[in-house]
Amino acid sequence: MKIEIAAEPQPISVELARTALLIIDMQRDFLEPGGFGETLGNDVTRLQAAVKPLQAVLAAARAAGLLVIHTREGHRPDLSDAPPAKVERGSPSLRIGAPGPMGRILIRGEPGHDIVPELYPIDGEPVIDKPGKGAFYQTDLESMLKNRAIKNLLVAGVTTEVCVNTTVREANDRGYRCIVLGDCCASYFPEFHEIGLKMIKAQGGIFGWVSDSATVLAALRGAR
Repeated sequence: MKIEIAAEPQPISVELARTALLIIDMQRDFLEPGGFGETLGNDVTRLQAAVKPLQAVLAAARAAGLLVIHTREGHRPDLSDAPPAKVERGSPSLRIGAPGPMGRILIRGEPGHDIVPELYPIDGEPVIDKPGKGAFYQTDLESMLKNRAIKNLLVAGVTTEVCVNTTVREANDRGYRCIVLGDCCASYFPEFHEIGLKMIKAQGGIFGWVSDSATVLAALRGAR
């Protein structure tokens, strides 16, 4: 079954059986106080605005039988997959690997590394642990998509200008059609969020399309 999604720079028609919802890095370390995002001096409440609309899209995607994939950015406990340039960058109050209120910062298996309860994966939903910004870098995401003959990605998550944008660009180079749900993404910097979305849809959709939760929900309801 196909649905048409109103989007910028133009509507896009997708086949549901070849479409997946990709939720990027909705982790406690980024969205909750005491995590990595806050150690960088950010207001983490700005990311929480994406949770409610994404909850609705996630429920609709599950009801429609879409493949749902979650990602988490983080590193091995021994930091062997964390480049020194990343660990040493900037002046956070706590660096990657340091003990924090939710366990070691951005370390796999720690409470802060996990996904927020409101969007927690259910059985059968793959979780991709990635060491970098892009969801394709050093992961098996591409093989998962190819095994399911996925061609279209509904993309949501944080932050808009970093991990979302990087993943969309990676996906675009691999031939996937990305529809980014603007209100299901967020940034610590509102201006970066706005510009990040504009960059994706510029020049006739150079990296993809931009839509929103209400539009996608309406399209999915029409497919029933």
